Amino acid sequence: MTLKLQDKKVAFYTLGCKLNFAETSTIARDLYNNGFKRVDFSEPADLYVINTCSVTGQADSKCRKIIRQAIGFSPGAFIAVTGCYAQLKPGEIAQIPGVDLVLGAGEKFNLTNHFNSLKKRVKSVIHSCEIKNLNTFIPSYSTDERTRTFLKIQDGCDYSCSFCTIPLARGKSRSESISHILNTAKEISANGTKEIVLTGVNIGDFGAGRGESFFDLIQELDRIERIRRFRVSSIEPNLLSDEIIAFVANSQKFVPHFHISLQSGSNKILKLMRRRYQKELFANTVNKIKSLIPNCCIGVDVIVGFPSETDEDFMETYNFIEGLDVSYLHVFTYSERPNTIALEIPGLVPNVEKNKRSRILHILSDNKRRLFYDNYIGKTLSVLFESNDQDLLNGFTKNYIKVRVPGLESLLNEIRDVKLLENQRTYVIGDLSN
Repeated sequence: MTLKLQDKKVAFYTLGCKLNFAETSTIARDLYNNGFKRVDFSEPADLYVINTCSVTGQADSKCRKIIRQAIGFSPGAFIAVTGCYAQLKPGEIAQIPGVDLVLGAGEKFNLTNHFNSLKKRVKSVIHSCEIKNLNTFIPSYSTDERTRTFLKIQDGCDYSCSFCTIPLARGKSRSESISHILNTAKEISANGTKEIVLTGVNIGDFGAGRGESFFDLIQELDRIERIRRFRVSSIEPNLLSDEIIAFVANSQKFVPHFHISLQSGSNKILKLMRRRYQKELFANTVNKIKSLIPNCCIGVDVIVGFPSETDEDFMETYNFIEGLDVSYLHVFTYSERPNTIALEIPGLVPNVEKNKRSRILHILSDNKRRLFYDNYIGKTLSVLFESNDQDLLNGFTKNYIKVRVPGLESLLNEIRDVKLLENQRTYVIGDLSN
């Protein structure tokens, strides 16, 4: 590269999942190695990099808003857009005033190869590829949080859920070898990180086609000495096997926390969604977890307002989840996405009804979390402190209870025993005086 990049300022904005955050950090490290200085997104910069999501229509509109904000902060800055939205609709992004460079899924890690100056371009340049030709895996991990790192172990998806654009945006399922992931985890451990969260699009599919498996991987990761905690991010219920559950139950490092994708408690809707299980399998998985790991925190993804979802279908979902021993919900309102099979399903649910159903499930989630937290009031649990705010330390127990205690900043990235005193619904007040 001919450009002298020393002291050039770059700012990032990441939309969407933790996988995107891991990838943004990898892009940032490459720019740092090329002489850039990272600044906060709200500060003037020479280069703005926006890593996008396209799971919902709201994510698309948020991207456009962020681009306008970047132009407002620094009108002459070079603006590069990458991520899922950039892969799915590069031409649409290129038409947004101020955008200089659009990078699809195959080029997001080659940013510095696509400019030899940061001079604004008269017309946006697009570098994209046919998603079916994308077969490379680029390891990534986040570095923004010193205490917890999100480690990308898998990318892409071979599933064909009728509502989802991820296979169109990220391609087929692929992953790196266990040995390479182990080397990356050891590199992370050298930075003093206490917890690694395993992330990807469909992490339970890790190793497919390589003769390796997710179960093989977690057994090897469990042997890394310097990492105190490993956490499993979102996983498909049909891939969360009994052997994985049993392994976590007996591990000193893999924490008692699973986040599992349900999407609907109606078998009729699950079939229309083209999910690979029925609700009975999901219930059996939750029961298996709780029988082996009674203190396990279980989060659940659920979608409301899918086409043809009647009031009866929704209430079936509500009653199903209410009867499960789970800890919280991530509630998504169905959003029509181009080129998905769901567009062909009749029976659109009005937005007002979608919003009503979403509110009902959010209330259920709040109640589930409150009841889960109540079980631990008066008990002493280990907490990893991750941030501080107005002389209060914030951290999480192994089983994902958010705890706040008065304390000094010097305790950040430390694991301490805390007595849980008072449930504040979204967090628990604790005491570490003992």
